[in-house]
Amino acid sequence: MSNYGDWQLGTYLAGLEGTRPEIPMHFAELARRAEEQMPPEIWSYVAGGAGDEHTQDANVRAFQRYGLMPRMLTGAGERDLSVEVFGERWPHPLMLAPVGVIALCEAERHGDLTTARAADSVGIPMIASTLMEDPLEDVAAALGGTTGWFQLYPPNDRELTESLVRRAEAAGYRAIVVTLDTLTLGWRPRDLSIASFPQLGGLCLANYVSDPVFRSRLAVPPEEDMTAATMLWASIFGNPRLSWDDLAWLRSLTSLPILLKGICSPDDARRAVDAGVQGIYCSNHGGRQANGGLPAIDCLADVVDAAGDLPVVFDSGVRSGADVVKALALGATTVAVGRPYAYGLAVAGQAGVEHVVRCLLAETDLIMAIDGYPTIASLERSALREVR
Repeated sequence: MSNYGDWQLGTYLAGLEGTRPEIPMHFAELARRAEEQMPPEIWSYVAGGAGDEHTQDANVRAFQRYGLMPRMLTGAGERDLSVEVFGERWPHPLMLAPVGVIALCEAERHGDLTTARAADSVGIPMIASTLMEDPLEDVAAALGGTTGWFQLYPPNDRELTESLVRRAEAAGYRAIVVTLDTLTLGWRPRDLSIASFPQLGGLCLANYVSDPVFRSRLAVPPEEDMTAATMLWASIFGNPRLSWDDLAWLRSLTSLPILLKGICSPDDARRAVDAGVQGIYCSNHGGRQANGGLPAIDCLADVVDAAGDLPVVFDSGVRSGADVVKALALGATTVAVGRPYAYGLAVAGQAGVEHVVRCLLAETDLIMAIDGYPTIASLERSALREVR
């Protein structure tokens, strides 16, 4: 069994020949380079958060309150980072989180496909967003044999919701992630200041304009009048009336596992368990939707306890392998990353996404080696201490 941390040796060996990495190793430098590459309106959308971005920033800072207790002589020379999710054995616990404009982070505007190819190349599961520039079927095909989940923004049109779910199942996605914290759009001053909302410009709507139910709602095809299609999308995207009572109907649409994304309250996690969903996704949307909330990592342990035996996916504020380790120690089954790979895509395309994944895996693996944790199971909550 190879260790992910061994990947760094190639960098050091290349250095002996005078070659240094072209893609940044530090997240801050990666973000700076990504900002140089992205159009201002796309950078604003991807990098920005809700309100004054306090919650977005708190998501990142909160990880610093947790420290891992080093343990020596534990036989961690080889590490097993594998996890089991919905009957599948994955070699590591990382996932690519859904990013609604990942397509636009690449100059050619096919970032969904590029990300899927990167996921297939490095063997990392991808959660594909409803908001794509290429249809969900094409993205699923680009994943090859790598696991893909489909993230659903449930529209206020039940027939369209059913169509999207059934298309995802037919395309080969292996779970449906229902996002609950975007039933209406959050207050985002960065985007408001430049009056920019990409979807209202007709971008990232491929899954809608390719859908037979959506097309049936239009007087003319979107190819003839994209403005009308965009206005229809705007009228059906939000669904603030969605309630717990709708979960039984959502469950009836597919045989795939359903996860609820946006769960930060243990009470909500318990209700989700009672409603018969198969997984919980603890997240506050990276602080992009609502300002003034709790850092998501501070909610994770209680959500894990309330979820019982259900798998818990975590995202929000993950920037490093150290963050991954801490989320796993708090009980996350898998950890999803968003902005880091979006920036990697902007900087270096598919190679950038792959580079970010390898960096995160290597750091995660090396921390576990040095601090004496040979398996994910050995990262118990008691391994963490408060950093004073």
